[in-house]
Amino acid sequence: MASSSFYTVIGLMSGTSLDGLDMACCQFSETTSGSITYQIIAAETVAYTASWKERLSKLEKASAYELVETHVQLGAYFGEQTAAFIAKHQLRPDLIASHGHTVFHQPQHGISTQIGDGNAIAARTAIPVVCDFRSLDVALGGEGAPLVPIGDQLLFAEFTACLNLGGISNVSYQKEGKRLACDLSLCNIPLNYLAQQLGKEYDRNGDEARHGKVNQKLLEAMNRLPYFDRPSPKSLGKEWFVDQFKPLLAESHLSVQDQLRTTVEHIAFQISRELGTLRQGSVLITGGGAFNKFLLERMQQQTSHRLIVPDALLVNYKEALIFALLGMLRMTRRINTLASVTGASEDSCSGSIMGLPASTLPSR
Repeated sequence: MASSSFYTVIGLMSGTSLDGLDMACCQFSETTSGSITYQIIAAETVAYTASWKERLSKLEKASAYELVETHVQLGAYFGEQTAAFIAKHQLRPDLIASHGHTVFHQPQHGISTQIGDGNAIAARTAIPVVCDFRSLDVALGGEGAPLVPIGDQLLFAEFTACLNLGGISNVSYQKEGKRLACDLSLCNIPLNYLAQQLGKEYDRNGDEARHGKVNQKLLEAMNRLPYFDRPSPKSLGKEWFVDQFKPLLAESHLSVQDQLRTTVEHIAFQISRELGTLRQGSVLITGGGAFNKFLLERMQQQTSHRLIVPDALLVNYKEALIFALLGMLRMTRRINTLASVTGASEDSCSGSIMGLPASTLPSR
């Protein structure tokens, strides 16, 4: 990248909720004191088609060939959508940073797999790509997640904590001079799964959950799952929902509304339990769950922290923004993954660089 302290990076994010591909073109500048400021200059989400949703939702049970084929084809799709985004907004990015789409996340077995071939993105945009952000940290003994906390530390230090309500809820905060973070609970994965049983893509504003009743037996079973007694660092994946959480829902034989209501109560409890260990202050809330009014009501009733939901641009694109930042840090050879967060043996500068243009190569 150029030696200038100004960088233009497109961050790409595909989350476990399968909402679509988030694209955010971000400009970063560094002050003489070393602080980083940002501006999101263009952002949009391309919703996944029904066929892409179906394909991605079943990949954990696909054959090896189907997984590799989808990896390449999804990268091509990301590249095509990014090229169209660049042309539409007349952008001139230095770099693309792609999180990819998580299929497997089992750090206890040394595995965290994100698909969406970076070379396919680079080939269709003619722009360098940083991808595969998690593998190095996992190889160093870490969880490979969460990765967003370094962005929280660099861009949102004024908040006591930063809480993301995506497919999984996770939090990061500063404590005793270290950035700490962990996945707190599932969030939109089970909420969307249940809403879809009612013929809805998601539970808008939490209205269906609001009309349900908390079932204490199910709530206690959720809160007794062994994950919640484990110390941090720790992280969750879709497999955990399938193997441990989903069976509790099925075995409860409750109405969908009561399952939704109980799940909301579980999420709010797990989040408020963690926030209760922190100094009093304000908590920045982003991710799709920030629009779930009922969930936020239940959270606010269980915590004395001030819950702050920013403008919709930051709510929707904070993860894409921070992966853009991680890409910039990788290309400028700086730490972008914190061992204090992931439990790795050391901090690292993570991410694989794909598709460097010929102009950056040494002459022969």
